[in-house]
Amino acid sequence: MNASGPAAAAGDACAATASAQAAQAGRAGPDAVHVARAALTRLTEPGDEAVGRWLRELGPVTLWRALVGECAPPPGAGPRRLAGCALRADRRDPAADLAAVEALGGRFICPEDAEWPSQLDDLGDARPIGLWARGRASLRMWAVRSVAVVGARACTEYGTHIAATLGSGLAERGWVVTSGAAYGVDGATHRGALGADGATIAVLASGVNVPYPRGHTELIDRVAEQGVVVAELPPGSHPTRSRFVLRNRVIAALTRGTVVVEAQYRSGSLVTARWAQRLGRCVMGVPGPVTSGLSEGVHELLRGEGVLVSDADEVVELIGAMGDLAPARRGPVVRRDLLAPAAGRVLDALPARGTTDTRALARSAGMSHDETLTKLYELLSLGFVERAGGRWELTRAERRTGSSRRGGS
Repeated sequence: MNASGPAAAAGDACAATASAQAAQAGRAGPDAVHVARAALTRLTEPGDEAVGRWLRELGPVTLWRALVGECAPPPGAGPRRLAGCALRADRRDPAADLAAVEALGGRFICPEDAEWPSQLDDLGDARPIGLWARGRASLRMWAVRSVAVVGARACTEYGTHIAATLGSGLAERGWVVTSGAAYGVDGATHRGALGADGATIAVLASGVNVPYPRGHTELIDRVAEQGVVVAELPPGSHPTRSRFVLRNRVIAALTRGTVVVEAQYRSGSLVTARWAQRLGRCVMGVPGPVTSGLSEGVHELLRGEGVLVSDADEVVELIGAMGDLAPARRGPVVRRDLLAPAAGRVLDALPARGTTDTRALARSAGMSHDETLTKLYELLSLGFVERAGGRWELTRAERRTGSSRRGGS
């Protein structure tokens, strides 16, 4: 059934006006689209899938006018939502917001821009309306080789050390380290990357000119100088609990994988990991002591789809290009490991203390007398044994290292 009546007429008029504005924007640049999206970041909350659906169906200019009552409301928009938008509309000034971020040396990045990281589109209707950014680097280019490192705010010294080591190690390998600039693991990760003269992205749950936490003001400013600071909320906005949770989906989508360092069961870092899993990204965790409550969430993650990692090499092996393999792990090599099997058997047959004769050694090693004698002289030349008359014994150095596992004669 076709829509008719005043509502349909109002909708047609709204669409016609929006088309005219878009045409004007096409002649003068994408200003109308940027202004509309900037206004929507103040009218709505991040991650609202209803808003994302309306954006997809109506476009930013039409949706902006619809939410502020200048034309028919979007389909399915209830009175409470429209009333809330009306209250926020009194404070909207997108031109002032765009000027504010420009005064910081920043910009507002929209999906229509070449700098927009296309992997954010994986969020579907939960995709950000736009991203406010501080920093000179291209967000799109940096996000191509980006990995998230997140974790507990009240982390242990172990967590701080691991996060800083991962941050510096990944930066030294040419990866962009992304985190949320919070206390604890986030801050240590950013500092590790900055200390290695590397690239880092901070995703805030506030406006880019409202550093949070306050104690990280200097750190966030440093990230803006050497890296990029991004936020969904317009300048001057303050964080809330829900905004922290929603911010985590951006961290997960922006990166190739997420590493969790220390997290309790209800940690927001696990929200980031779950988003990463949902988006098909690699999810990794650094284990901690099994007695530590701060690592309970990480261990639960590792029991599921998470992959255990211990350093930057192992992270890069999982998210990097083919051939980016972590070095093989092996214990220390001792001299005895280099012996041929037959010589090792003779050496094992020697008593830890005291001497023995060649015939007894041959019997213990299960070898002939002549072969045993040959191997004994090989061991003598290598400094493992010495001859005492007609008998054999370990050298003093070998007795100290305990190379022989036999104690009999």
